[in-house]
Amino acid sequence: MPVIAPMPAARPARIPGQRDGTDDVMAAGTTVDHLTETYRAHYRSLLGLAALLLDDTASCEDVVQEAFIRVHSARKRVRDPEKTLAYLRQTVVNLSRSALRRRILGLKLLSKPMPDMASAEEGAYDQLERDSLIKAMKNLQRRQREVLVLRYFADMTEAQVAETLGISLGSVKAYGSRGIAALRLAMEAPA
Repeated sequence: MPVIAPMPAARPARIPGQRDGTDDVMAAGTTVDHLTETYRAHYRSLLGLAALLLDDTASCEDVVQEAFIRVHSARKRVRDPEKTLAYLRQTVVNLSRSALRRRILGLKLLSKPMPDMASAEEGAYDQLERDSLIKAMKNLQRRQREVLVLRYFADMTEAQVAETLGISLGSVKAYGSRGIAALRLAMEAPA
């Protein structure tokens, strides 16, 4: 499992506005090198800790990496090098709790299904029926298909269909009647 951690610099970078010699005052546990080595040495144990609290690997990795980032940004408060791992562990636990809280809140905010919603079986049956109807429509004559689509799917009147297709009103009625009869036969026929 890859470890994502900053590579230690050859020499510590100088922070703008920082006076020379301030690193000497800070304890060894607050250096970037020490944090990086602690992270590398204990990455798997921190990942295991997160895995006990969370359920998916991606979230565990995110939590561990975020914990390192947070401890790294607050490294001036870690005075004792022995406590660096403890800070990382506690941050992993806190971030895991936060992730779980967000998930629970997200589940509470999800819309609840309406009691009269169709079941998955009904939805699958409706999809099969739609597929059969589309297949049957494709097998109709071109004019029958055009009349039925304009009449029932575009919700046009027979006169509007006649005008759109440039045919007589009687032809619209004839094509529509024959098209519906052909669809009935196709839909009732066993597959």
